[in-house]
Amino acid sequence: MEINEILVVAMFITFISALFTGIPVGYVLAGVGVLFGFIGYMTDAYLGTITGLDLNTLGLVVSRIFSLMENWVLVALPMFIFMGLMLDKSGVAERLMLSMQDLFGKVRGGLAVTVMLIGIILAASTGIIGASVVLLGLLSMPAMMKQGYSKSLAAGTICSAGTLGILLPPSIMLVIMADQLALSVGDLFMGAIFPGLILSGLYLTYILVISYLKPSLAPLPKDQKELEWKVVLGVLKNIIPPLLLIFSVLGSIFGGIATATEASGIGALGATLLAAYYKKLNFRTFKDVSLDAYRTTAYIFMIFIGATMFALVLRELGGDELIEKALLSLPFGPYGVLIAVLLIVFLLGFLLDWIEITLIALPLLAPVIMGLDFDVSGYGVVDEPKVIWFVMLVAITLQTSFLTPPVGFALFYLKGVCPPEIKLTDIYKGVIPFILLQLLGLAIVIIFPALTTWLPAMVYGN
Repeated sequence: MEINEILVVAMFITFISALFTGIPVGYVLAGVGVLFGFIGYMTDAYLGTITGLDLNTLGLVVSRIFSLMENWVLVALPMFIFMGLMLDKSGVAERLMLSMQDLFGKVRGGLAVTVMLIGIILAASTGIIGASVVLLGLLSMPAMMKQGYSKSLAAGTICSAGTLGILLPPSIMLVIMADQLALSVGDLFMGAIFPGLILSGLYLTYILVISYLKPSLAPLPKDQKELEWKVVLGVLKNIIPPLLLIFSVLGSIFGGIATATEASGIGALGATLLAAYYKKLNFRTFKDVSLDAYRTTAYIFMIFIGATMFALVLRELGGDELIEKALLSLPFGPYGVLIAVLLIVFLLGFLLDWIEITLIALPLLAPVIMGLDFDVSGYGVVDEPKVIWFVMLVAITLQTSFLTPPVGFALFYLKGVCPPEIKLTDIYKGVIPFILLQLLGLAIVIIFPALTTWLPAMVYGN
């Protein structure tokens, strides 16, 4: 192996090893980048090698960090985060849960269906996984236990419903992916709708089928209420405000009225007005939401800066070319290579958060897919349809990272708020069927790429 290849392999090994020290991942990325930049410079200076790393690399890092801070697309991140946190405080989910329980009371598995539907609404209005899982856990787990639900089914339903926000727009993950690959945020938002609905449909179908086949897992409530018009009207009254917010944000993007950055401001304002409408807005609430949004944004941007330093040194060493050459040399054909790439992303999800995978792995793996022959049509409208399709596949795969141990954050979010009788093993057991359903949804999108490109083409083509 050449010196550059040795350093690339050593970088990855050092990075993975440093993660187990407990040091924040942003510092690990930045530290490993600086360390190997120095090692490459010293080997050139004293061993006569040619790694391509010199003092200009440091200047490039500074330039990239400045360009990162000047990126208007990324302004959408704190706004969408603020919107999600403010909606959490507004009590929207609590109102929906209380009204929709009666609506699906006579359906076996109706409470789980209610949780899933509320998860879909939260996903399309907040996109904050932690807030969604914690909120659903606090609101629905006691009710599901009281009704006699299986611990595993209840836990799996809550975790999977809470993670839909990573895929359904306005997903902050899709905003970051669009930035990393220079794609249209609107195209990615529109392309994610069908995959998100497919996953939601698979989850709901599984809940209804398993509840029918094994009634003991999801018994009907003992005090069933008759369905009355006032129940339906109550549901409509509580569901219309968040739906209006969703349409105002996504509709302004899809209609070409506003950019994603401008729409995020609309969403933040709309969520604040919604909290005021429900009389949940005061100075303390606004302060807490603002500080939480600030902390979350700072965490993400620290990883951005660290990943920029890591990726720059890696590319200066030829790491992207090494990975591309290794994957293209696999004797599997285009779809075999695609599956190998998605398997890598899936396995990385056991160890890394989606942010690190998006910032490090996605820019390295996307060129590999671009070099392969896939029949993905953009219908003469969508630019880079192959990349959009691949991004959706990665997004679906990354959704599993929230459910797979040991770094499955949704599992620990739920464990932190659920009753003590719910063991971590119950949660692990409950998410397995939903992970399999995610993989089934992934297979459907692989087979039918038009699910990710047809809708953007039809909307923007007209």
